[in-house]
Amino acid sequence: MSIPAEGFPLAAAVSPRLQVVETTDSTNADVVAAVTEDEAGWPHLSALVTTDQRHGRGRLDRTWVAPPGTALAVSVVVRVPGLPVEARGWIPLMAGAAMTRAVAAQLSGSHGVGLKWPNDVLAGGGKICGILAEVVPNHPDTVVVGAGVNTRMPQTELPVSTASSFEVMGRTADEDRLLADFLSALDEQVQALIAARGDASAAGVKGGIERLCATLGSDVTVSLPDGTQLVGRAERIDESGRLVVRSQGAEVPVSAGDVTHVR
Repeated sequence: MSIPAEGFPLAAAVSPRLQVVETTDSTNADVVAAVTEDEAGWPHLSALVTTDQRHGRGRLDRTWVAPPGTALAVSVVVRVPGLPVEARGWIPLMAGAAMTRAVAAQLSGSHGVGLKWPNDVLAGGGKICGILAEVVPNHPDTVVVGAGVNTRMPQTELPVSTASSFEVMGRTADEDRLLADFLSALDEQVQALIAARGDASAAGVKGGIERLCATLGSDVTVSLPDGTQLVGRAERIDESGRLVVRSQGAEVPVSAGDVTHVR
């Protein structure tokens, strides 16, 4: 059931279509289906929002479930017809950086907000937000970016010990401002990357992400898709957005994997 979006005036000023629903299984699945059925009706930066997502999905096909009212789930339409295909791997990283900035704007001080490569947002040492980006089938220039932010989630409801929330840190999230800041920062990076014809360094996208990335300079263990692990020091992000890990004296680029900060 759709409900009025009056509670999100700042976000509605940024998004051409902001739809709020009381509950849904997955905002990403809903938006992918909606764009497939009515592409023109979901222009760039259109968004679907809920505080009750029942069967959300994360990276590596993980499920993402939160008790009703404790997290903000949003999925955003990102149109990139002018972006070279080889540069589109930056979209999930840009989304992570955009949400990192949005969260940091409300958690100033000693909460240590940062980006864990590729797109998890950390606050107070725990994960406060995850991102999932997926291309709409048969619409290669359209990407749906989903984000789930732990807002009112108490300590007892956190899914894992490494998670965090605004409430756990004693803060009340301004969800409207959070969403508006996220949309604005995401669009700013996307437009800069398009203008630079996919050159993330020239666009300032790569440097901006590196400044936010708490993974760089850390000793890490990366669980790779093939089931193996890579242990080393995260040194830099390359021109394709891959994490470069120095392991046993060699530089190893990682395009996908689950990163754990050792220290």
